[in-house]
Amino acid sequence: MTTGRGVMMDCKRILLAVDTSENSMRAIEYVAQMLGGGCGGEVELLHIVRLPERDMYPDEEAFDAKLCEQEEESHAFLDKARDILLDGGFTDEAVTERQLCITAPSIAQHILRIQKEGGFGTIVVGRRGVSKAEEFLFGSVSSKVVHYAKNCSVWVVG
Repeated sequence: MTTGRGVMMDCKRILLAVDTSENSMRAIEYVAQMLGGGCGGEVELLHIVRLPERDMYPDEEAFDAKLCEQEEESHAFLDKARDILLDGGFTDEAVTERQLCITAPSIAQHILRIQKEGGFGTIVVGRRGVSKAEEFLFGSVSSKVVHYAKNCSVWVVG
């Protein structure tokens, strides 16, 4: 499928945007169950890590320790996610991983940028467990992705 701007969108290319939450794990399991049995699709696991504010730590050592902790948690989660997708029937070549560290506040904008650049036909996100009040005040990543996505389908798994 080609969009109006000539960018090729591939319906079998899935961008699976995850954090380390239970809802992300459910989204991974859902994709593995629904599409893993030899559909010929490709999945890119995208974990966007928001870097901690440097001012929140008393010294560089504490800040660096937090960065290492986040990196280890991210790698462990992505390894587990990959295993679930492979167990679900995806081939090793069909599953890629990308970790992006950001300081800017909008995770949704980064997801949408990567979707557009990579020509992904589907974005899959887990519904984050924020309260209605928090969602009203700050929005949620999944709500923003659904609202602003163009030329692709969006699956929100809860």
